[in-house]
Amino acid sequence: MTEAEIIERTKQHIDERMRGKGRGHDWWHVYRVWKMALHLAELEKGADGFIVSLGALLHDIADWKFNGGNIEAGPKKAREWLESLGLDESTIERVTYIVRHVSFRGGTNVHTMQSLEGKIVQDADRLDALGAVGIARTFAFGGSRSREMYDPDKKPLKEVTFEAYQKAVDDGTTINHFYEKLLLLKDKMNTESARKIAQHRHKHMEVFLDEFYAEWNGER
Repeated sequence: MTEAEIIERTKQHIDERMRGKGRGHDWWHVYRVWKMALHLAELEKGADGFIVSLGALLHDIADWKFNGGNIEAGPKKAREWLESLGLDESTIERVTYIVRHVSFRGGTNVHTMQSLEGKIVQDADRLDALGAVGIARTFAFGGSRSREMYDPDKKPLKEVTFEAYQKAVDDGTTINHFYEKLLLLKDKMNTESARKIAQHRHKHMEVFLDEFYAEWNGER
């Protein structure tokens, strides 16, 4: 198979697995991350578009949040898929490396992506958690876990270990998630191109939160 055929097969595979999930981690999330990753690859120069595409398309193939907290579920599923396509070990290692290290995991994922392709996919994934789409995804996910939208008496976690972050997925509130993850992401981008986009999306979230609190308190 050509690289284009492998990408198309992978795209169809992920579409079939994830379409219609309705929890913010669906096929369209993957599609947006893929498209943004390709956009960032063009801006940053020097990235292998084939690896970027496969890393982006497979980055959420088995997210730990839906697999009992198992951070190896994604790399395992990605490897199985790539092996079924007959890809060489070097390519498989480069892609599963991205899948293994892409996640935020409560800010405890201190691993620095060593490949440009990994940095690009991670940035694209984080950008999709910001701005208007990020806000929509956050509430979609919160609803799917029956998580409270907001409780003024529940304060955001200050030091978010992976274990505390896992617990907050169900026991926290959606508004707290902005402070535990979303508002932190603009300073965690790897590439200059992503940092510029993140600044714009970050401002939209700040405006949203200001309006949310004003409406919650009956001020406007």
